[in-house]
Amino acid sequence: MFTGNSNFVSGVDSAFVFIIGISTFFLVGITAVIIYFIYKYNSKRHPVAEEIEGSTRLEIIWTIIPTILVIMMFYVGWHAYAPERIIPKEAMKVKVTAQEWSWRFQYENGKIADTLYVPANKSVALELNSVDVIHSLYIPAFRLKEDVVPGREKSMWFIAANVGTYDLFCAEYCGLRHSYMLTAVKVVAPDQFNAWLAAGPVKLDSAAAAVPGAQGKLIIQSKACIACHTMDGTKLVGPSFKGIYGHKVIVETNGKEREITVDDEYIKRSILDPTADVVKGYLKGQMVSYKGQLSDEDIKQIIEYIKTLGAEK
Repeated sequence: MFTGNSNFVSGVDSAFVFIIGISTFFLVGITAVIIYFIYKYNSKRHPVAEEIEGSTRLEIIWTIIPTILVIMMFYVGWHAYAPERIIPKEAMKVKVTAQEWSWRFQYENGKIADTLYVPANKSVALELNSVDVIHSLYIPAFRLKEDVVPGREKSMWFIAANVGTYDLFCAEYCGLRHSYMLTAVKVVAPDQFNAWLAAGPVKLDSAAAAVPGAQGKLIIQSKACIACHTMDGTKLVGPSFKGIYGHKVIVETNGKEREITVDDEYIKRSILDPTADVVKGYLKGQMVSYKGQLSDEDIKQIIEYIKTLGAEK
């Protein structure tokens, strides 16, 4: 149907080669002319400077030719770009949420994943949203990049041609751990994708569910909390979860410092309103609110998991 890993590879590569080809031709040509003039008109061969009159014909030629070439480059670029703006009606829709510093993909049946799974040879439309700052979804192998801007509806689409795993990056510097904001696009056969999608959300088996805090750990991982908080006591963007429950900390509330004990109420408030009480030594505004994203039961499970992490060493 098309060459490359997606339906846009051929057009983008052709435009790139065309523009690079023209640029290379003129780079070599102009450089050669410069070298020739240096040789021909150096002081030894041309000891007396001569006045050279302008040439109307030459002026017209080097105005018209570059104009034509620029128009040609614009056309080739537009020809590759325009199809990216026309999303097919039958495209499978996936909601993409970007936040510091993770990606979340939600499918039409409600399934959520941190890796983008798509079927081969089927049009896929990504509805892009950011909950904090500007990000940029970039899939080099598909020749696709689109900014993800808070408060603006953005979208992109593609057809993946070949089964395989491809890198997905954030191409816009979005904070301290920008380089950690990477995942993958996994292109699978349509029957494999349908089976994966029908399996529903990841669930714990009965044995794992019986372990205290296991469900909370799963929620923390799915919400990319580990991008900013560690489980081993080491400092990251936010305080470590290890040994924090029941521990006294100094926080800044409304510009004033106070000592509090980390308990259920504090953890819940920090999840829903992370700027209310900021632990001393950490920057305000690094965490977004999870209000509407986590239920009371989810938060309860997270707290139960944090309780199991023991004392900080």
